[in-house]
Amino acid sequence: MVDECPEFRLRLPNGDGIGRARGVLLDETGTNGSRKFLVRAGSPVREHVMPSLGKHFKAPTKRREELRAQGVLAPSARWPGWLELTEDVVFGSPSFAAVVLVGAPRNGWEQWRTEDDRPLSDFMSGVWAGPNRSWLVRGSNVTGLDLVQRLWLPEGRVTLAASRLRQGVRQGVSKDELRTLVQEDYESTATYSQRQQLVEDLHAFLSRMKPGDTVCTISGGRLYVGEITGEAEQTESEDRRSNLRRPVEWQPTGFPYDDLPEELQQKLSIQHDVVDLSAVQAHIEGLGLTDQELAEEAGTTERDPSMEIPALAARRELELPEPTDELAAELLVHDPEWLREVRDLLWDERQLVLYGPPGTGKTYLALKLAEFLGGGPEQVKLVQFHPSYSYEDFFEGFRPQEDPETREVAFRLTAGPLRELADLASREGNRHIPHFLIIDEINRANLAKVFGELYFLLEYRNKSVRLTYSGDDFALPPNLFVIGTMNTADRSIALVDAAMRRRFAFVELSPRVEPTSGLLRRWLEREGKDSEPADLLDALNTRIDDPDFRIGPSYLMKKGVYREGGLERTWRTKILPLLEEHHYGEGVDVEKRYGLEALRESSG
Repeated sequence: MVDECPEFRLRLPNGDGIGRARGVLLDETGTNGSRKFLVRAGSPVREHVMPSLGKHFKAPTKRREELRAQGVLAPSARWPGWLELTEDVVFGSPSFAAVVLVGAPRNGWEQWRTEDDRPLSDFMSGVWAGPNRSWLVRGSNVTGLDLVQRLWLPEGRVTLAASRLRQGVRQGVSKDELRTLVQEDYESTATYSQRQQLVEDLHAFLSRMKPGDTVCTISGGRLYVGEITGEAEQTESEDRRSNLRRPVEWQPTGFPYDDLPEELQQKLSIQHDVVDLSAVQAHIEGLGLTDQELAEEAGTTERDPSMEIPALAARRELELPEPTDELAAELLVHDPEWLREVRDLLWDERQLVLYGPPGTGKTYLALKLAEFLGGGPEQVKLVQFHPSYSYEDFFEGFRPQEDPETREVAFRLTAGPLRELADLASREGNRHIPHFLIIDEINRANLAKVFGELYFLLEYRNKSVRLTYSGDDFALPPNLFVIGTMNTADRSIALVDAAMRRRFAFVELSPRVEPTSGLLRRWLEREGKDSEPADLLDALNTRIDDPDFRIGPSYLMKKGVYREGGLERTWRTKILPLLEEHHYGEGVDVEKRYGLEALRESSG
């Protein structure tokens, strides 16, 4: 039987000048269905092991010690400084064998290769080609029976319930064939959407998963991680909840769910029985390992030294740079500490609103601060809300689009600015770069209508939701920040609903407080201009009783104001009309109360 199998070879780290380990995959399986693997006598074995191997891989470490004690694993006469197997040894799986030989974590289905460099996984029947993936499979059903503790961990398995699926469904079955089988076998017991999801789950379990893939599950508030070590099988189980099975080598301990990286928690919150976790595979690979241990493990692997270790790159913390004195000077902010506090609020809440009367520089400050914190304008997108703005405009929806070839117009699902920015922020290589969405006039739209189910994600960033149109499972990337601006003359801050207050931090930009109150005076001083406009603006605002309608300095921070007659023209055409609207129907003589002549007379 052994001779009928192709022979596979394993290259050991720093093994130039020595032979390669040789082995074959056996038809024999262990008690849980794992395919056993025989390593031939004379195969070299690394003498040094990764220091933390015994902590994370207890069974291979114990087996290695037993082989040494039995003399089966002995110092090599051919290769000084190495060990060598003195007889054939059968291991529980290719990965188990590779870990024992290398003394470090190894995916044997990828590392054991033929002489022409084909991985072992290519020789498994009914499996997809390509790199190994990571999966979540849930082990508890609605009755509260926890299969993880009852069956999976003790017996080394992962299972999927398919109690009504006919017997004889083979591994590698196509999705079209599964769709037909599920339609026939579950027609009277499952809804259309339930059947659709069951097809996806079954196809992933039977055809997309393969030996060497990582599998995760949640039980008792902990995440358990293992490696699939064999083919899928269909059995007749008494509980009817575990009749599709795969063998798994589980790591000995679980990881507290609350301590998991946020991106991993987002994926784990997707409410399906089977979820592809490949997008967060690097996070999973780094669980339980320190940076030093990850570096040691990487040192045992052939890799481009210029490339960053994926697990270390994934855990690199997002950073918002500290605002500098130079930035404060550029923005004419009275104290750099004020900018640092805004930065800290963004870091803690990830969403904030700059609110105040018109002309207080809210949008300008939001853009400049976002560009500084994000590292450039390419990480910043601005949208402006208005009363007719909708979810379809903001996130995604069906819009008419013309086909460039046929010139026919059809409704197609189109991403809005938030979806586009979220996709950009979550791309590989971008996840450690802050991205900012600026929402100008955020209070002018119906926020519950515009955000839809995304309103939930603003508060629960470690969760995901199913989208209305595309049906995708979506989460806001941790590196996506939102800054809104709110004109209080349009709608008082007191009228903002509690849901929005809970999701955003609010920072006032008003002529009554810094940095706005002294902004115009600092600008005039920097520009070398007379301070009269600042004196007039201060006098004007003292006459306005409602702080939400006081006039901001930006109206008087434009070149046109300082041309011949510019101040009078700006006052007459920009400032007084705002106050006319404010006092509409009250019979107030705006010119007499707020005009330049009146203000100059009172100050003189």
